[in-house]
Amino acid sequence: MASIRYKTSYFLKITDQIKAPIEQEMILFEEKFFQSMSSKVALLNRITYYIVNRKGKQMRPMFVFLTAKMLSGGSVQERTYRGASVIELIHTATLVHDDVVDGSDKRRGFFSINALWKNKIAVLVGDYLLSKGLLLCIDNDDFDLLKIISVAVREMSEGELLQIEKARRLDITEEVYYHIIRQKTATLIAACCALGAASVSPGSEEVEKMREFGSLIGMAFQIKDDLFDYGTKSIGKPTGIDIKEQKMTLPLIHALQQADPDQKRWMINTVKNHHTDRKRVHELIALVKALGGLSYATTQMNAYKDQALELLAGYPDSVYKNALITMVRFVVEREK
Repeated sequence: MASIRYKTSYFLKITDQIKAPIEQEMILFEEKFFQSMSSKVALLNRITYYIVNRKGKQMRPMFVFLTAKMLSGGSVQERTYRGASVIELIHTATLVHDDVVDGSDKRRGFFSINALWKNKIAVLVGDYLLSKGLLLCIDNDDFDLLKIISVAVREMSEGELLQIEKARRLDITEEVYYHIIRQKTATLIAACCALGAASVSPGSEEVEKMREFGSLIGMAFQIKDDLFDYGTKSIGKPTGIDIKEQKMTLPLIHALQQADPDQKRWMINTVKNHHTDRKRVHELIALVKALGGLSYATTQMNAYKDQALELLAGYPDSVYKNALITMVRFVVEREK
């Protein structure tokens, strides 16, 4: 229990440090975000109220505001708030749809939308949030912001489908793995940083530079998530959820490359035919560790982190830059 309390307090401390330079913007953002979801349909308003009051860490809007303020010297515009709102609307829509696809009853410790209002309503709510995000850009002639978010949605969909296609054949190479997570996860964080840059410096080279910065963070973020499945002393027992879902992540992909033919056959057979056997999954996790899968994935994660920090190095020192540096480090040091 003491360990859990320490981890929670550490997480809150780091989050507070990151939020401090944009505290006022985040307060105003929450008001604008709630307004952006308003509808004349009472049922929709009840559901969106439920969503807003069970919000997550809001890391994506934080990326938007910190990027914008770092580039502008501390100021934001209405476009920045719209950029933050559209990314959160799109992200929330994808989470609602993901819960339907995965049959999940919980989201962030609370009942999911599909658990409370059933799948049909959940799908329609996700569609509504997506349309509100797109219209927020169109109604304000923010077509550059619309392009950024539309590209992200396309790439996320392609990444998810590519992962499903490859998972069926269990033939994901390291190169394909990077391609999948770049589209599936990194593209949304890349869009956050690009939106922040475009909101204060439209059409500048900073938009592409910040997109790359966000993409690098997203890659490190996903590899860290993949490492959680194998557990560490600080994280706790390995879960093996990715293996049970037949997901080929970097630790397993690297371990397969290092395995001898017999080990490789056994590993593939376990993922393909015995992924629900707890004992066998734990044996596979132990073998992945022994073959250096975790240490290799950790090295790759840190390489992406270092590249992201190198991109920031050229900007003048500021509280906003420092907060982004803290966020980059938190991505790879977090314990949940």
